[in-house]
Amino acid sequence: MLKLTLKPGEYIDIGTDIRIIFSGGSANNIHLLVDAPREINIARSSTDRKNATTYYKERGISEEAKREIADILRKERKAR
Repeated sequence: MLKLTLKPGEYIDIGTDIRIIFSGGSANNIHLLVDAPREINIARSSTDRKNATTYYKERGISEEAKREIADILRKERKAR
């Protein structure tokens, strides 16, 4: 298992087509944006696997999420 520390706006690439972006958080919550192809199902669960819930793909992400991702990527490009 790999444990990482990220700052808001930093991201992890998984393969060539999946990006996990850390967009911030609060005391007991973190906010992640997942940019992945529609054909990939993403499952959300805890370490207690018996209560795992699978979320299936939707038609697309909201306009707000698209703007947030674009802003984060724009800031990342500026930082380079």
